Amino acid sequence: MKDNIKSYTKKDGKTYYMFKLYLGMDSETGKQIHVTRRGFLTKKEANLALAQLRVEVSNGEYKKPKTETYEDIYNVWIQHYERTVEESTFVKTLVIFKHHILPAISHYRIEKLSVAICQSFVDDCSLKLKRFRMVKTYASKVIDFAIKREYIRSNPFKLVDLPKNKASTVVDSDVNYYSKEQLVYFLQCLKQYGNAQVTAFFYLLAFSGIRKGEALALTWADLNFETKELLITKALSRGKNNKLYIKSTKTDTSRQLLIDDETCRTLSQWKKIQQGKFPNGSDKIQLMFTNEQNGLLQQTIPRRWLMKIIDKYNLPYTHVHSFRHVHCSLLFEAGASVKEVQERLGHTDVQTTLNIYTHLSKRAKNETINKFVTYLNS
Repeated sequence: MKDNIKSYTKKDGKTYYMFKLYLGMDSETGKQIHVTRRGFLTKKEANLALAQLRVEVSNGEYKKPKTETYEDIYNVWIQHYERTVEESTFVKTLVIFKHHILPAISHYRIEKLSVAICQSFVDDCSLKLKRFRMVKTYASKVIDFAIKREYIRSNPFKLVDLPKNKASTVVDSDVNYYSKEQLVYFLQCLKQYGNAQVTAFFYLLAFSGIRKGEALALTWADLNFETKELLITKALSRGKNNKLYIKSTKTDTSRQLLIDDETCRTLSQWKKIQQGKFPNGSDKIQLMFTNEQNGLLQQTIPRRWLMKIIDKYNLPYTHVHSFRHVHCSLLFEAGASVKEVQERLGHTDVQTTLNIYTHLSKRAKNETINKFVTYLNS
């Protein structure tokens, strides 16, 4: 079949050139296969493109254009991704795509997803989300997968300029984190509250700095009452179908912590009560903190406990995770090094530890100038 270069005129009156190249018959459909290219400014430019295409076809380098959308590629990628991560991570990834990525770019044909489109998507995310960089990273993974499958040759997300995180300009207020004095008063109220399990739980968080999920996965075998050593190797998480399960710790490395005498006594008191409450309460695999059926506690329960205590004793609002922050802060105030704090809290990245240290330094500077002004005006 003859391959002609043809001219055509657009509505703007400009003349362009195009060609159609015959590639043969489709073995599956029995239809002729053609490649059409258009939009060339000169006949010479069209001839050069046609010649290059013929060479690619002759050398077996020509790839048939794919028309899959971003969502089509995602549906294949997510199946492979599921086999490479923890169940809880997979579930969180599904949520990220469902709420932030697919609604915005799922309908685009993968080869039409340009740098401009990706830049607009990232810019929009930066206005709404603190962790927009993470969203961009996940969106980019699907494109990388498409490249491996030879749908496209380059990843437009790699050329995106990351904007400043406008959604994160609001800094957490100190009101969310108890001072040393507020923590001491909270612990006094906790003892008055009269619930041994609740008391043991928040004492452990405050004096160990472990994560809520790590505490909810503990068994009594993880605590040596004689040496006062606590072993952290796992955490409670949520998997498919909203089901709770215990997984290895966030950093994939176990850590051993020393805890104080008072926390040990508080835990020991709760253990005795628990043993009398449940028939198998003396088992080594017995969970430290349980529901009324001696099973895993829902992750929302500690917050309910905390809110009841706050309401009853008219305490400043805080959240469960803040006890980890407070523990970290007080360690620094007590003179612990950054390395010591990082190891105790199990921070994978030292920057996480340094961020809290920097926050404390700023607060200390404010307190210093306030003391100076007070002294000057006295």
